[in-house]
Amino acid sequence: MNDRKTVGLVAAGGAIGALARYGLIRAFPISAGHFPATTLAVNLSGAFLLGVLLEALLRRGRPDHWLRILAGVGVLGAYTTFSTFADETALLARDGHVATAVVYDAVSLVGGVVAVVLGLVVAGWRYRPPLPDEGES
Repeated sequence: MNDRKTVGLVAAGGAIGALARYGLIRAFPISAGHFPATTLAVNLSGAFLLGVLLEALLRRGRPDHWLRILAGVGVLGAYTTFSTFADETALLARDGHVATAVVYDAVSLVGGVVAVVLGLVVAGWRYRPPLPDEGES
């Protein structure tokens, strides 16, 4: 795939992902000092979808498929947001909501890993490696 096509796919996907996140934040705003449930939901759903996408492409033998660039890097890269997560954590702590910040961080980090694993499982991930073909050791 050429660089122009790659940049175009990332940009198109990024526009879609950023607009989706923006729409959710507008529909479900986060109030100062409250648990940032919308950002958490966005990040966990994005982690899940990325697990599904990457495992599905890998199982089909196409890990570098254009869909990975468009949906994985573009859409889900712009949809999920580490910077907002970090900003919300800092603001919660600064405003004296340290316990909420710690819970938010823990749920985000552990939940993100769990979401990716669930995505991998949904897409057909196996906990054991495939058996070798006949004649292989």
